[in-house]
Amino acid sequence: MNKKIKQHSVKYNFIMNFILTASNFIFPLITFPYVSRILLASGNGKVNFAASVANYFMMVASLGIPTYGIRACAKVRDDKEALSKTAQEILIINFVSTILVTLTYLVCIFTVPKFSQDKLLYLIEGVNIVLNMFGANWIYQALEQYDYITVRSLVFKFVSMILMFLLVHQPSDYRVYAAITVLAAVGSNVLNFIRLRRFIIFRKFKDYEFKKHLKPILVLFAQNVTVSIYTNLDTVMLGFMKSDEAVGLYTASVKIKSILLSVVASLGSVLLPRMSYYVKKNAKAKFYALLRLAVNAELLMSFPLAVYFSIESRNSILFLAGKGYLGAIPAMAIITIAIIPNGLTGVIGIQTLTPLNREKQVLYSVIVGAVSDFVLNLLMIPQWGAAGAALATTIAEFLVLLVQIVLARDILQNVARHIQIAKYLSITVAAAIPTFILTQRLECNVFINLVITAVVFFGIYVLILYFVKDELLNRALDNKVTRKLIRK
Repeated sequence: MNKKIKQHSVKYNFIMNFILTASNFIFPLITFPYVSRILLASGNGKVNFAASVANYFMMVASLGIPTYGIRACAKVRDDKEALSKTAQEILIINFVSTILVTLTYLVCIFTVPKFSQDKLLYLIEGVNIVLNMFGANWIYQALEQYDYITVRSLVFKFVSMILMFLLVHQPSDYRVYAAITVLAAVGSNVLNFIRLRRFIIFRKFKDYEFKKHLKPILVLFAQNVTVSIYTNLDTVMLGFMKSDEAVGLYTASVKIKSILLSVVASLGSVLLPRMSYYVKKNAKAKFYALLRLAVNAELLMSFPLAVYFSIESRNSILFLAGKGYLGAIPAMAIITIAIIPNGLTGVIGIQTLTPLNREKQVLYSVIVGAVSDFVLNLLMIPQWGAAGAALATTIAEFLVLLVQIVLARDILQNVARHIQIAKYLSITVAAAIPTFILTQRLECNVFINLVITAVVFFGIYVLILYFVKDELLNRALDNKVTRKLIRK
């Protein structure tokens, strides 16, 4: 008889994922200012260019498994036998693809001139490709093991942070920094693989069905490829068309945007397994309730974060990276706005269309984004460098959102009247005007400036939400309502 895996509430999963998200915000705030000043823009650029190249290969090795695996395993998680068979089939496919891609990557390191100039750096980044397979994070996400994911991540982040301060002391230590970032990202993956025995059986099954997985995996892979074009291509094109320094400047702006986006996406990322489960059970009311919650939560968080950090781009860059990165200010002011469409496409595309087996529609949207981003990068990078790459990516993100809204209109119309775009946008503008005026007049330490403007901006934002009796804020403040928000 199958022992049912304990299922936590969405609220519990959100809290765990929010802690993880907070760590993704706090740890870079501690380490990035230090690393940026030690490695300078050039050293930072070398590491991030190599990481972007390795990410392309890792994406090919992963195929569409990170997303498909969550959906496929979430649907059979109540049956350990079916779960074990499904997980093994996907793991075997991933193993074969990883071996082939790793061999190709090694050939490229020794034959492509730009890579062979620093073989050790690219070999270090290549470890990501192999260890990513062993992580099988999609199984843990499908089973909603967010407490384990969070604790494991915090431990390795803390260890990597200590190692960073102990071992990275001069610009020539950029390879050491690369190794530490690999440890932080995939160091725990071997432990993940060993721990899988708690959830799946590793005995051989007689009738493996690889074929049924291949089509959706390849569709999602095509989607990942196109998404990767406008998430990594800007960095790679900057590296080839400009310089390591340009990549370093762009990296500083993207780093801040990535930190903010992880906060915005903290709720959406826990919804895919639960929404896939509701689709399997045909629980439409619960499905639409979660969708409404997710969209409004994204709007509530993304509007103020995008606008505030766009206004405070100069002080943010000075505080986090130092005067050597002043050239990154225009890029940050632009790309921070991309948080808004990026967060919403995560909800509409990954958390909504994917559980409904409509991943082809997500693919169409990201193809539009990828093609537009490539063309815009070609036009804008030569003239404006990092700022051009930021503008190209931001425009591409909005185009992806527009296409997804059109393709998912039959679903979104069920929650459209509950989506409060105008309210959250107008409150953000109301908070932004006095903050912008204050920023122009303040003449004090960068950190003090950020503290004062953040208190003013977010203080006004929250106060207005309170006075207009915003539903999400009220639920967060009312413990009784919060407990009833979403049950198991």
